[in-house]
Amino acid sequence: MNLDKIDLSILRLMQENARISNVDMAKELEMAPSAVLERVKKLEQRKVITQYTTKIDPAAIDMSLLAFISMKTSNTVGCTTTADELSKIKEVQEVHIIAGEDCYLVKVRTRDSASLMALMRDEFSKISNILSVRTTIVLETVKEDQQLIIPEINTK
Repeated sequence: MNLDKIDLSILRLMQENARISNVDMAKELEMAPSAVLERVKKLEQRKVITQYTTKIDPAAIDMSLLAFISMKTSNTVGCTTTADELSKIKEVQEVHIIAGEDCYLVKVRTRDSASLMALMRDEFSKISNILSVRTTIVLETVKEDQQLIIPEINTK
């Protein structure tokens, strides 16, 4: 995708604050608000901007337990059946197909260890392709950031 300096600046501003107004972005970029709006719409149409979200403190809604689960499955390479099934489970936040001994790395959030056990018993056990799981429970999160490093373009 060809993104120019203005596109990257828009992405940087929006990533820092998804609620930034079009007028504030235009002021920051020294552009007309209509030009900025047109750029944002094009970024959305091209699927560069895929979603606007709100980050919520998990403790505020009693979803404090974070776990990463490595799974080995009987899937053949390239088969996404298990990934599709895992993605349907509401507690599952991320599903990654990985290289190595395991097939998937899954990020889940639950209330506590009992609800994690229930998730494994009631949901994961229904997926017949799962051969084994290894669960790592997070004790404390030092950094959790979804922001991407947006490159600078030098124009000389």
